[in-house]
Amino acid sequence: MLQLIVHHILPRPLHRAGLRIVHGIRVVWWRYRKPRLAGCRVVALDGDGRVLLIRHRIRHSYGSRAWMLPGGGLRRGEDPLGAAARELAEEAGCGLIAPVLVAEVPEVLHGAGNRVHVVVGRTADVARPDRREATHAAFFAPDALPADTARGLAAAIPRWITAATAAGPPRPE
Repeated sequence: MLQLIVHHILPRPLHRAGLRIVHGIRVVWWRYRKPRLAGCRVVALDGDGRVLLIRHRIRHSYGSRAWMLPGGGLRRGEDPLGAAARELAEEAGCGLIAPVLVAEVPEVLHGAGNRVHVVVGRTADVARPDRREATHAAFFAPDALPADTARGLAAAIPRWITAATAAGPPRPE
C-alpha cells in the first residue's frame, strides 16, 4: 500500500525530496550500525542482446552520475528474483522475463556490508525511466558501454551474461 502511495499518488518533486532525505538518514544509520544488507542488480537484455543501463537523478535523489544497472534493496524475506523484477519495473518500466540468479557479490555500502544478488533476464519492453529515481534508461551493446559506466561493470556484465547462458532456461518447479 505504501508503495502505491509513493509511486502513484505523491507528486514527483515531493517523492524526490523524500528519497533524498530518507537516503541521507539511511546512510548515517548504515555508517553507525553497519547492518548486513541485501540488494539486487538487474542485467536486463533486449531482443538484440543489448543491456539496459540507467542514470539516477542526482540533485533530487541519490546515486552517482555513472550509468549503472537497475537495482536496489531487497525487502525483508523477499526473493532476489522477485526483487529484481520489482526494481526493473519501478526504475525503467520494464518487465523481466526468464530471470536467472548468476552471482552474489559482496560490497561495502556506506560502511555496511551489502550482498548484491545479480540477476540476468530479458525484457521485451521499451525502457521508460520513472523520472523519480532514474532520469535516463537506454540499451547498450555489452561490448560498447558508455565511458561513464559505473566502475567494474564493463568487465562484469559479459561474465554475468555468459553465466546466465550457461545456466540455461529456468527449470519448472
